[in-house]
Amino acid sequence: MFEIDAAGLKYRELNEMIRGAIARGEKEIRVKGVNGQYYIGSGLRDKTDITLEGVPGNDLAAFMDGPTIHVKGNGQDNICNTMNSGKVVIDGNAGDVLGYGMRGGKLHIRGSVGYRVGIHMKGVKKQSPTIVVGGTAGDFFGEYMAGGVIILLGLDTKDGEPLAGDYLGTGMHGGVIYVRGTVDKALCGAEVGIAELDEEDKATLKEHLTEYCKDMGISLDSVMKKGFKKLYPESIRPYGNLYAY
Repeated sequence: MFEIDAAGLKYRELNEMIRGAIARGEKEIRVKGVNGQYYIGSGLRDKTDITLEGVPGNDLAAFMDGPTIHVKGNGQDNICNTMNSGKVVIDGNAGDVLGYGMRGGKLHIRGSVGYRVGIHMKGVKKQSPTIVVGGTAGDFFGEYMAGGVIILLGLDTKDGEPLAGDYLGTGMHGGVIYVRGTVDKALCGAEVGIAELDEEDKATLKEHLTEYCKDMGISLDSVMKKGFKKLYPESIRPYGNLYAY
């Protein structure tokens, strides 16, 4: 494994070192001492495995197309912005606007997240993006979602505690959100329907959560034993009456 010490490095220096290592054929890279450097993994198109020790800065894995990034700590904002493929695993919590316009790949977070996670998330061609959040989420979770799958687990919450803030799924017109436990309709956007899971939903959940639980080192059975609700868009064009065409 190729190692880089990021302590004291500006983000441009660090990203150039990572790109240089990949260009030389390195397939496993460990970066120590990460402390807020922006754009790590952005635009990378290889199958490299990158482990980050510390807290990376904003726009981690933006436009990424292939690599796997494992963050041994917390993440900040704009992770997986318009990502095409690959995977990002966050051992801790993460910030706002995660998965903005995400077109493919996977984002697995053990802890909680901030506001507007999954905004404008969509699938492209045969790609379908996935976000799994182990904790809770802030307002506007799944806002304007157009495709893909978001799963909210609330693993460390008490019974009856809301897993998401207000405006859950507001403007949603594609994709699906699975929430572990109960969902208060009053927290959801007017466009959102709530349903019990069918057999296809259960199979989809098990597929995604098998990989998630392996990444996080937790029991799949313990996660699956609690029921889920499915949130879906009741209209593919929720604001159609606002337009003149």
